[in-house]
Amino acid sequence: MNKIVAKISIFFLNSIAGLSWKNIFRVSTALSWLLFDVVGYRKRVILENLKNSFPDKSPEQIEIISRNFYIHFTDLILETLKFRTASPQVIRERLEGDLTIINDLFKQNRSAIFLMGHRGNWELANLFSSLEFSHDCIVVYRPLQNKVFDKWFLDYRTRFGAKLVPMDKIFKELLTPRTKPFVVVLANDQSANPKTAFWTKFLHQDTGIFRGVEAIARKLNLPVLYAEFSKVENKRGYYHVDITTITETPKEVPVNGILEKQIQILEQDIRLQPHNWLWSHRRWKHEKPECLKPEQLLSLIP
Repeated sequence: MNKIVAKISIFFLNSIAGLSWKNIFRVSTALSWLLFDVVGYRKRVILENLKNSFPDKSPEQIEIISRNFYIHFTDLILETLKFRTASPQVIRERLEGDLTIINDLFKQNRSAIFLMGHRGNWELANLFSSLEFSHDCIVVYRPLQNKVFDKWFLDYRTRFGAKLVPMDKIFKELLTPRTKPFVVVLANDQSANPKTAFWTKFLHQDTGIFRGVEAIARKLNLPVLYAEFSKVENKRGYYHVDITTITETPKEVPVNGILEKQIQILEQDIRLQPHNWLWSHRRWKHEKPECLKPEQLLSLIP
């Protein structure tokens, strides 16, 4: 995509952001029908992921989950455009939750890792954390190849003060002297390199997990928090966050124990609200290697 096409596309996307919330969801409903009933965007991937993850569910139940996911997916797209220019008040109205855990850590002058999956609206979560956390917010991200769109998302995600850092530069960033504690915000449920991933069972399937979270936590001795972003039933565009502590002492947890607990919590949350996850991505595109290194397995001792 050349720069001119990218700029025209961004102009169009910014124009949509000016629609009312009512019209935003009208467009989302129409887009859902177009993408999945007409175009069939990743329909095979979505259904295969759901069938493998829920072998106990009937075809009718899988169909219901997929339909609900289709609406959730297009809502995410349209909400993301709307949140691009939303006021702090709107951000706070659309996402609520008890922040006692993170506030207590700040009072103790302690930094932390703020871990989440691709549930709820993660762009809203990034904006919310920038507004509501007293910590410096450092968001781990993957730069886009298209420079125009990359800048658009950088401006989006940093407009309330967050700092975006690519994963390969995160250690250097976290070792930079600071005047106040920080939180590292990242999602850890994408498909990982099978040769370096931690391997476990997730939704009935062999699954590789990125090990970077645990490496950061152990090296810097950071508490690890997990944030569950659930959708508020019958209120499109509204979410609730529940924050729990995975560990306050990462060096005392068995190797890959942080990741194992994270994936167990994520699976439980997915089962409670199954349409609220990114089923359209190819999470299980890699096969588990026949031989795994010790660091790719769950240790029984710290």
